[in-house]
Amino acid sequence: MIKYIIKRILSSLIVLLGVVTITFFIARVIPSNPEVKWAGQRATAEQLQAAREELGLDKSLPEQYIIYLKDLLHGDLGDSLNNHQPISSELRRYTPATLELVLLAFLLAIIIGIPLGIYSAKKKDRLLDHISRFFSIGAVSLPTFWVALFFQLIFYKTLQWLPIGGRLSIEATIFETVPNITGMLLLDSLLTGKFSLFADALQHIILPCVTISLYPIGLVARMTRSALLEILGEDYITAGHSYGLSDVKMLWKYALKNSLGTTATDVALSMGYTLTDTFLVEAIFSWPGIGGYISSAVTTLDYPAIIGVTLFGATCYIILNLIADIIIASDPRVRL
Repeated sequence: MIKYIIKRILSSLIVLLGVVTITFFIARVIPSNPEVKWAGQRATAEQLQAAREELGLDKSLPEQYIIYLKDLLHGDLGDSLNNHQPISSELRRYTPATLELVLLAFLLAIIIGIPLGIYSAKKKDRLLDHISRFFSIGAVSLPTFWVALFFQLIFYKTLQWLPIGGRLSIEATIFETVPNITGMLLLDSLLTGKFSLFADALQHIILPCVTISLYPIGLVARMTRSALLEILGEDYITAGHSYGLSDVKMLWKYALKNSLGTTATDVALSMGYTLTDTFLVEAIFSWPGIGGYISSAVTTLDYPAIIGVTLFGATCYIILNLIADIIIASDPRVRL
């Protein structure tokens, strides 16, 4: 087991090195004049040359790559070309808001997706199964940006039930002191006892959270159904029924437990997809997370920030895959 985990970690590091290499060279090849962004539009030739030397652009591409790898080993992602701030500190600033969205979507995927898949498998080819499959296919097929705009049109413009975007209302930011303990506004509001602020933040997070949770809910429901249908056809399930065990006991105690490996993999992958998918949703809902940060970086060709966010997303994907592999490897039936 330990050898397997070490092997998976080493292979994950190789994948991460590949991501670093590809993003680094692509960012350097794209014409973006980073020295102009660093020194300013009105910089003199001497100032531009000094900026090139400060950024290391006067060195050859392989030398720049080696220097960047050394900086990464020390946790240095470089500085933003827009505001000259360290990328690592910028990520620490914007990550909690994004993480709050992803974790809530992850919870919805488990709370709604797994039971939906279970009952869809139990009621195979019945009305509930057809409704569940229709919802699941629609959830994974609809473009996220279209769903976000549709929700804004219905729940803000037409029904006027929920705010169109942002993390807090203007009144809350003026009359309330916003706590900053973990960076997750809902949790911080509960920890400090600011329940009115919690209610306001909850209203603002509903639309973006539901938008990004549709894909993982549909994926988890579909894969849970498929795994359970395969397991429910096994001989030991038939034997259990012949011994007089109830359908509920066979489903929840035996079949579901044996399908958790597949479900864990799907949940982990869907969470990784949700993390990257939330960037577009944040831009639509004006959510102050990594999505807004990377949108600004892309439009201004701030390649250190682009590389930093890319590495952040790739690292999260790798960690989630590693967790899923460990969960699957804990099953004694799996040959490592």
